[in-house]
Amino acid sequence: MTITQVPGIRVGHADDQVAKTGCTVIVTDKGATCGVDVRGSAPGTRETDLLDPVNLVDQVHAISLAGGSAYGLDAASGVMQYLEEQGVGMDVGVAKVPIVPSAILFDLAVGDPTIRPNAAMGYEAAERATEFPVIQGSVGVGSGATVGKVAGFDASSPSGIGSASLTLDNGLVVGAIVAVNAFGDVVNPSTDTIVAGARNLESGEFLNSRQVLREQPDAGGLAGTNTTLAVVAANANLTKAEATKVAQVAQNAIARTMSPAHTMLDGDTVFALGTGDEKYDVNVVSDLACDTLEQAILNAVRVSGA
Repeated sequence: MTITQVPGIRVGHADDQVAKTGCTVIVTDKGATCGVDVRGSAPGTRETDLLDPVNLVDQVHAISLAGGSAYGLDAASGVMQYLEEQGVGMDVGVAKVPIVPSAILFDLAVGDPTIRPNAAMGYEAAERATEFPVIQGSVGVGSGATVGKVAGFDASSPSGIGSASLTLDNGLVVGAIVAVNAFGDVVNPSTDTIVAGARNLESGEFLNSRQVLREQPDAGGLAGTNTTLAVVAANANLTKAEATKVAQVAQNAIARTMSPAHTMLDGDTVFALGTGDEKYDVNVVSDLACDTLEQAILNAVRVSGA
């Protein structure tokens, strides 16, 4: 099951598989309360300040995740255009303004760096958004994603998009979608084994990025080229403060599955959406968000063939 199990969530991809870049749009048909937590130190975002609980806007209408580094922020303009054409947005009297927070990851070194997600690609991804299970792997924003770059791109493992969901007997549904483009390795926390990451180019064995850093503290790491982008969602009635807390707790999934995590070279960003009318314990929502994001991260590298 994927994040589209959460009522009110649709997902669409658009990409260029030759250039190895793309975008993924999470559409919230009736609007959703949204919070965000930016934990990495090299983020690229748009419209995230308005998600602060002290600020006015309470509902978002989509989230745009794109490759292309900072150039990919343009994809959100296409998402806005599509939603405006559908009559979706915040009513400001003279127009309806779609609220579309967005975040980007760096994939320019993988394919053709001159081709980046633009407004047309964002429009296409929004237009394709459906409630069907999310296509996972090297698609959409995950088209050029890699993990384990302590020894450079040539030694990294392929990655991409992953998604997962959980449903409780009381009706609570929580899901996650993630584009994994991390500096560190991906570790299965249940076995404490590396499942994707930097490899020895001769033997093919995993290098263990943490160990490399300790032995070669000046190993570099391609600053600004690594970002994991995630959206967690629940059919819960969340305040903006509660959604922000869910996003904060969900970041624990990155700490559990990535080694090292939240480095100065990463731009890890997690959005949290509340789409429902029913109140659920925010601690339960947060815990399930963390579990589903953990599984989504593992799915991203597994489906991508790491």
